[in-house]
Order: sequence, then structure tokens, then C-alpha cells
Amino acid sequence: MAAGEALQFALSGITVGSVYAVVALGFTIVFNATGVVNFAQGEFVMLAGLLAVWLVALHIPLWAAAVGAVLIVAGVAAAIHALTVRPIERRAGHFTMIMVTLGVAIMLQVIAQLLFGTEAQALPSFTGDGAIRILTATITVQALWILGGAAVLMAGLYLFFSRTRAGQAMLATAENREAAGLVGIDTRRVSLYAYVLGCGLGALAGVLVTPMTAAVYTQGLVFTLKGFAAAALGGFGSPVGAVIGGLALGLLEAFSAGFVSSGYQDLIALVALIAILMFRPGGIVGTRTLG
Repeated sequence: MAAGEALQFALSGITVGSVYAVVALGFTIVFNATGVVNFAQGEFVMLAGLLAVWLVALHIPLWAAAVGAVLIVAGVAAAIHALTVRPIERRAGHFTMIMVTLGVAIMLQVIAQLLFGTEAQALPSFTGDGAIRILTATITVQALWILGGAAVLMAGLYLFFSRTRAGQAMLATAENREAAGLVGIDTRRVSLYAYVLGCGLGALAGVLVTPMTAAVYTQGLVFTLKGFAAAALGGFGSPVGAVIGGLALGLLEAFSAGFVSSGYQDLIALVALIAILMFRPGGIVGTRTLG
């Protein structure tokens, strides 16, 4: 393996893996606070990308379109929580909740198809289409936005959970929902905040990655599967595991595409996930809750 090739594949893998990590963090936050595995998570990635493209087409500045898309998706997430999750989260079983989230995913995909069409749509790069050379490899400027954005999000989440009352309330609810309610924490409100935050993370991932991949109404399923796989690989319920799992999955796909074939990268990643979970069912870090 040439060092230049390895560095190029590593940069590509870390870039893609950062997106997977952010989506996996969304899974983790929602799961820990509500007990719901949100299989509509990837649809919020897709929806934010398409909304940003639509807003730019209305001649709204790119930065405002990106912010607006995330805020709209957060509002949609709040409405979905109020209509689907909140009424049944305390009395429905896990299977029922999974079916509900799958139904939401299908609904969002159909709505996106009706509103935005079936063609893939591109979003301009935030600061141009240039590339930067790092030793013998190159990385696009938009990839740096993804890496920087993911790093800022992760640092922001750490500060949110460690320094704010809302973050501490989410931690307490994740640790023991009944005990949190007994000490005065409004667990239903925490559930709403966690759902909106988790889906908002997916939306942020969407606006960051769309300039590199374009957006189409069918791509939500891919992000759902990759985000879920990353969360499971790292350790479902662990924020650290979500980050490690996302980066590991991205690197595995990049090296598989580079040295085997891009047609086999998903298969190789899936086989690796199954193998790791067979020997370490809790994932790389181990399953645990938000703290």
C-alpha cells in the first residue's frame, strides 16, 4: 500500500465517517432520552439538504438557506414528536415504536418526492470548489467544512450536556426516567428536546454533506442505515461510541472501495459490523447511556 494512497483513503474515510458520526449521535440522543430507535433519522438528513437547495433557488443567501433548512427540520421534528411519539411513548412497546418511526420515514420520503421531485439536486459549496493538498493527498474545501462542523458539533454537545440544566436533565432522564420524574424533571419536555436535538443533528449533517453528494428523496434510507450501523458498531447509546463507530465505518468503506471495489464497500462494512458484534455485542466502546 502506497503511503499517498493510504492518506487519501484515510482523509476520504474520515470525512464520510464524520457525517455518519453526527447521524449516529442523533440516534443516540433520541434513544437515550426516549427509548425510541428513530428509524426516520436519515430522512431528516435528506429533508434538510433538499430544503437548503430549495431556499437557495429562491435567491436566499447560502448561509441563511442552510440555517433556515435546519430550523424548518427542527420544527418538523417537534410536530412529529407531538403527533406520533409523545402520545404513545410511555405505553407502547419497542416494536410499536419502531413501526411508528418507519411510518414517519415513509411519510417524509413521499412528501419530499411530491415537493421536490425525483431528480438529484446540488447545493453550492460553502466557500468554493477548491481543494487543499496535504502531503501527497488532497481534500476539498467542503470536506473541511464537514470535518470542522462535525468537530464543533461534538464539542458543543459536550458543553451542552456538561454545563447546561437542559443537558443535565437529559442525562438524568437517560440514566433513570422514573427517578428523574420523581425529582421534578419534566421527562416529557426532555423527550421533546432530545427528539428535536437528535433530528436537528441529522439536519446539520444534511446541509454539510449535500454540496458533496447532492440531495434526492431516496437518500434518507442510506443515512439511516449507515447512522444506525455506526451507532451499533461503536456501542448503541454511547455518544463516544457513536463518534468512534462513525469514523470506523467511514474508514472501512474508504479503504474497501480503494483496495477492493466500490461495489463491495457496503458489503464489506456490513460483514465487519456483524463480525465485531458477534465477538463484542456491546460494540467497540460498549453500550451505555449518555453520561
